[in-house]
Amino acid sequence: MERRGFLRNSAFAGAAVLPGLSLFGNAKTTELQKPFNLNYGFHDGMFAAHAGKDFIDQIKFAHEYGFRSIEDNGMMDRTPEMQAKIGDTLAKLGMQMGVFVITTNGWHWKMSLATGKKEFKDLIVRDCKTAVEVAKRCNAKWMTVVPGNYDRTQHLDMQTAHVIDGLRRGTEILEKHGLVMVLEPLSDNPDLFLRYSTQTYMICKAVNSPSCKILFDMYHMQRNEGNIISNIDKTWDEIGYFQIGDNPGRNEPTTGEMNYKNIFKHIYNKGYRGIMGMEHGNSIKGKEGELALIKAYRESDSFL
Repeated sequence: MERRGFLRNSAFAGAAVLPGLSLFGNAKTTELQKPFNLNYGFHDGMFAAHAGKDFIDQIKFAHEYGFRSIEDNGMMDRTPEMQAKIGDTLAKLGMQMGVFVITTNGWHWKMSLATGKKEFKDLIVRDCKTAVEVAKRCNAKWMTVVPGNYDRTQHLDMQTAHVIDGLRRGTEILEKHGLVMVLEPLSDNPDLFLRYSTQTYMICKAVNSPSCKILFDMYHMQRNEGNIISNIDKTWDEIGYFQIGDNPGRNEPTTGEMNYKNIFKHIYNKGYRGIMGMEHGNSIKGKEGELALIKAYRESDSFL
């Protein structure tokens, strides 16, 4: 039976849920509540149908069902009070903070380190300094960095040199605090400078800092280059963080063409125990979709 139909007809599909109560029965612990083999990090809104709009309540809900991390692209735009509240909640629950985007107000879509312009180098320095303070409040270690778009007036090699120079300025700040920028190659549009895992690997080698690593978003890499497991192996020593999303659709595992059970098993067997960011949507709306997402992760995580 199709998962959508199964959930609609099952006993728990329409169950009302309150904090502290089990979705899947009255047992204190169920198979769907135990911690996962890998450390999956959800984002704000992913469990809002059950837990409500308050991100703190969503964190508590997700913890009850085995999730041990979050990520929050917009953390730098939250108030300092909310950043600290999230950090305190994670600490009390024994959870981790994953990535937040190191730039404020979306300027990373409007600029490019590839140009070599001083204004953009100054921005990355400014926002790295701000990110240090944000990281302290929410107990973060990893921050997403996107270099921006191509500058088609310059040779690719010159653009690459400019990106390396700009990133080095940022890592000089982050290294002092043990923080790590993770560079994300993207597939959103063809104007983006950073698109491939091997390209990102080369830049990380050139920056030559423990504070500059690869964010290997498997959704984007499936779209741009495929060969996910092979390219993970090739770039392994520079990968600092993973993100998840099935293709097509950018939803939870099992909804597209990618065999995430095999991918997760490979990553686990290589020794990775870091955060696996759930940067995707829910394929089905509402409570039904949230339950489908939990079951999809249980299915994909059952590789041992």
